Amino acid sequence: MHKTGTQYSEAFKQQVVDAIAKGKYTSVHQAQKACGVGGASTIKRWVIKYGRDDLLPKRIRIETLKETDRLQVANERVKELEAALADAHIDNCLEHAFLEIACERIGEDLSDFKKKNALTLSDVRVMRLNKCK
Repeated sequence: MHKTGTQYSEAFKQQVVDAIAKGKYTSVHQAQKACGVGGASTIKRWVIKYGRDDLLPKRIRIETLKETDRLQVANERVKELEAALADAHIDNCLEHAFLEIACERIGEDLSDFKKKNALTLSDVRVMRLNKCK
């Protein structure tokens, strides 16, 4: 299959980028419409290709120190929670491995053992409360 589409000369591409740089067009989108260029990001690629990234819109975020501190605290909390989750996952894997070994040593199938000894969440809470007393 052969791709079809419009091919633009290097001179045309440079001319469009220069027109944007000189202020003839206020945006890449406006240049695209005025020049009849298809594709939403075609001219954006040309601007980057010719090293004129400064013509592309920039997003600037202004924050107060309080917002910055809150964001930093939130990021640290996310890292702590990710580490705690990783630890909990490792603990769970170890407990599962120990249970497999124990079942193997007593000659019990793991799935049968789990069915026979299934605990509900409320049972686990009661056991923990009794341990704390």
